[in-house]
Amino acid sequence: MSFVAEFAKIPRDKLLLDLYSCAAQDVERALVSPAGDLRSLLALLSPAAEPYIETMAQRSAALTRQRFGANLGMYLPLYVSNLCANDCDYCGFSMSNKLKRKTLNELELMAEMAIIKDRGFDSVLLVSGEHETKVGIDYFKQMLPLVKQQFSHLAMEVQPMSEDHYRQLVALGLDAVMIYQETYQPETYARHHSRGKKMDFAYRLATPDRVAAAGVDKIGLGVLLGLDDWRLDALMMGYHLDYLERRYWRTRFSISLPRLRPCTGGITPKVMLSDLGLVQMICAFRLFNQQLDISMSTRESPELRDNLLPLGITQISAGSSTQPGGYQAPDSQLDQFEISDDRSVEQVIEQMQRQGFNPVFKDWEANWITR
Repeated sequence: MSFVAEFAKIPRDKLLLDLYSCAAQDVERALVSPAGDLRSLLALLSPAAEPYIETMAQRSAALTRQRFGANLGMYLPLYVSNLCANDCDYCGFSMSNKLKRKTLNELELMAEMAIIKDRGFDSVLLVSGEHETKVGIDYFKQMLPLVKQQFSHLAMEVQPMSEDHYRQLVALGLDAVMIYQETYQPETYARHHSRGKKMDFAYRLATPDRVAAAGVDKIGLGVLLGLDDWRLDALMMGYHLDYLERRYWRTRFSISLPRLRPCTGGITPKVMLSDLGLVQMICAFRLFNQQLDISMSTRESPELRDNLLPLGITQISAGSSTQPGGYQAPDSQLDQFEISDDRSVEQVIEQMQRQGFNPVFKDWEANWITR
């Protein structure tokens, strides 16, 4: 069993019509009791909810502070490779792009980690292109113990793996897996993935099931906003989240809301998501799920990130690099996408504290949790 079977039953065409036919009374009804209600999430993501965004923002901010206090978790991505065996027209790592390819060896990895530790981080997100032969399970089994020696919390955003491979990595200290579907529209997905194993929509869709079954503590979902109608993609992610929480109730979950950014060989977004629309999404998901971690990367501008912090964000990166070896030796030719917030860690923390937030660099130890 996996979400693939559930997904096949979801009437996506009808839900799209419902999204754009919502009325004010539907939104007002949704605001009464939105938690865990997919019909309420639909209404809160609809165009009819736009006049209610201020109300949604106030409630979202209050719920976030009630659940998470003034704490904001700090993490940093650690890119280990830009090798990729897929062609995805929105990604700088796509195999057809002519750029320098690099995979970190042990010494290079240690040098990157030393810089990240020196900046105070204790939570790291290991990122690579999807190349399972050269940067696959054998590579990760070699590198994860080194990373876990340095960081209390270790997450990965790499190619989908088998349940057995995830189990092997859990035994080596893996705490979380971020696996983004990119878009929940199969036709759109097919247009943007022309070569490689990532062409398999269903295999990717079932990955969170394999991750949860392997005992990974936390799973991150996400869509690349701009590939298709963001309202429908967000709603489908809500359906996916609802299914996973019901089936794997011992697992924690997070979402990421990245907008399509410029990159080598990149594409123009099919549907533009405005700043106001991004606010609507964040607030809608917070009202839908009060326990959910919501991450904000350096894709967004400093001003927007600062303004979004009170509305529902719980995890944030700062001083990020999107290239392998980028902390020790930056090289723009290796970037996955352009960063918009290039402030230093100190500058971001100073602004966070000015707004009354508490940056948290460590809130996790694996031995705190028993399963």
